[in-house]
Amino acid sequence: MGNKADSIIYFFNETMRSMWRNGVMTVASVTTAVVSVLILGIFLLLFANSHNIARYLEDSVQITVYMQDDARDDQINIIGSEIAALPGVVKVDTVDKEKAMERFKERLGSNAGILSALDDNPLPYSFDVHVDGPERVTEIIPKIQGMSYVESARYGKDVVEKLFQFTRVLRYGGIAIIILMGMGTLFIIINTIRLTVYARRREIEIMRYVGATDSFIRWPFLLEGIFIGVFGAVISALALTILYSSVIDKIRLALAFIPVLPTWPLMIWIWVALIFVGGIIGVAGSYISLSRFLRV
Repeated sequence: MGNKADSIIYFFNETMRSMWRNGVMTVASVTTAVVSVLILGIFLLLFANSHNIARYLEDSVQITVYMQDDARDDQINIIGSEIAALPGVVKVDTVDKEKAMERFKERLGSNAGILSALDDNPLPYSFDVHVDGPERVTEIIPKIQGMSYVESARYGKDVVEKLFQFTRVLRYGGIAIIILMGMGTLFIIINTIRLTVYARRREIEIMRYVGATDSFIRWPFLLEGIFIGVFGAVISALALTILYSSVIDKIRLALAFIPVLPTWPLMIWIWVALIFVGGIIGVAGSYISLSRFLRV
């Protein structure tokens, strides 16, 4: 147990001394990690918000059920209860003729005066049906249309299909971009660390000549890679937190209808993700960069 503790202390001290001796390369590696992870973090934030917007749009899908004009109030109430009992229906809003007219006037805006010529309210009684997922719409529509006194049930088929396509592009496109950005970040950091390792190739060769094992040589570099990746990720996460907080405040003032995610707890997950990715990329970069120098 003591030997393991001594080894850990030795590797840690050696890592700190090595980074101090090679200060310029260390600063260059950390700077590269900060920029690379910062760009990755920006895309993670964009993906998280695009996913949230997609979910918001899907939750906004609803079915409008128009009742026949000859339906009595008690019959309409029964139909409303039957619709609310259907699997997948989470809420049913009642829209009577007066409320329907108010909505119509709001849509007409300044032209609402033309409705004063009407002797009677021609708009039908209706229900706004909210479901637990947009995929439920096509399942529920036939059941509603088969009910008595239902004139029609509409949900904007073309709009919903385009919405599905749009949300799929947001989600799968976002995942693809995140993967590509992660690979790009790894490539950049690997090449930066490779320069650091190359600058210390004589040190590695001497250690090999005196009989040091590959793992003994590798550990200080792996710890250095972890430090570079994690430290760069922390700086990036801090900058992203400040940037995101200021940006969403402006978005909420100018475009209040856009459902952006609040800073917290989103940034907690971003911090965890970036630090984890930074550490993994740092280790991978050091390991891959060392491989060519440790070949027999």
